[in-house]
Amino acid sequence: MKWPVPLVLTFCFVASAMADPMPAQQQGRPPVMQSFESLKWEKLPERPGMLFSVLTGDPKTGPYTQIRQVPAGTDNPLHSHSSGITNVIISGVWYTGADEASAKDFGPGSVIYMPGDWLHVSGCRPGRDCVFFQEADGKFDFKPASTAQGH
Repeated sequence: MKWPVPLVLTFCFVASAMADPMPAQQQGRPPVMQSFESLKWEKLPERPGMLFSVLTGDPKTGPYTQIRQVPAGTDNPLHSHSSGITNVIISGVWYTGADEASAKDFGPGSVIYMPGDWLHVSGCRPGRDCVFFQEADGKFDFKPASTAQGH
């Protein structure tokens, strides 16, 4: 079953809002309403060629949401992240798995949750750049397997 991208994004934002016991206005936070065309892109220092646009929080210090762009044909070697990360694919075909042999492809509308410290490979298949919504429960880091395993 294919899910329309706007429906998936709406579901993600509604689910986040429902998980929060107090409305954003009562917590002093304004709503986030951002068109794709007005996103402000930054280079991801940990991964050359990748871009991100922060929506909420700060990926350098704690929980965040962002939109990420990854060039088609990008392969990320075995690695982990300290924080749990959820990706919702908007365009392109993203792959991830515990290793190359078990990696699965995820197209638009797919949701991927990766617990913190899970060793995995990932990347964007050739043909079209990948764009996805990303939410993390802590700061962003990229730990190559040799570092992640303490070698």
